[in-house]
Amino acid sequence: MSEQSLFAQCLSAVDSVSTLAELETVIASIRDCYRLSHLVFHVVRLGASDADHPLILSTYPPAWTEYYIENDFFAVDPVVAISRVGLLPVDWSSLDRKTATTRRFFREADTYGVGRFGLTVPVRGPRGERSLLTATSNLREHAWRALRADCESDLQLLAPYIHKKALSVSGLGADAMQNLSRRQLECLDLLAQGRLPKQIAAHLAISESSVRLHLRLARRKLGVLTTTQAVGRAVEIGIIRGP
Repeated sequence: MSEQSLFAQCLSAVDSVSTLAELETVIASIRDCYRLSHLVFHVVRLGASDADHPLILSTYPPAWTEYYIENDFFAVDPVVAISRVGLLPVDWSSLDRKTATTRRFFREADTYGVGRFGLTVPVRGPRGERSLLTATSNLREHAWRALRADCESDLQLLAPYIHKKALSVSGLGADAMQNLSRRQLECLDLLAQGRLPKQIAAHLAISESSVRLHLRLARRKLGVLTTTQAVGRAVEIGIIRGP
């Protein structure tokens, strides 16, 4: 199978999924196609929200993922820091491992078979959301370099597609919410700023019943039960301002 057809196959598989479970299965399949030890997609932050690390799709051993989260390794993992500053793929060999904390972190990761070598591709979404696609390997160094050369450009191209699909099927992104009308967004935004429905009606020069209708429709489209939840979800995915 040529590299081009392999990439096309992986891209088609990403495009075809409709649930997070399916996407996680496809990520495992991409790992196998490129002969990687592990492949991880990690949403580090959503654009206009305070929600950090809302989504991780990983082929890592579940025990490592649980241990990582329980110990809040997000704060010490130098791979996570890549999302804040970089736009280009970063080989783990260039990461700063000078501190004892960082060295201990990588030693512990190694005991779980995470991978001695790694490549992380950062993604920036249109609303400021940040994510990472990380490939790891337990090959010898020369073999890893050859593998990285073979798959780096494909992973760099696949990363934004996985990012977009993950936010869409998870409900975290704005793609699934694009049906909200201008009025529905305005009502949610004003509500987030502390306005009451009566005040929103006066501000927009519409009836209070119209405001309540727009909010009810917004709740339905956002897939939540209450107006408070609707405001929280809209702020989380970055389609309105926070309070």
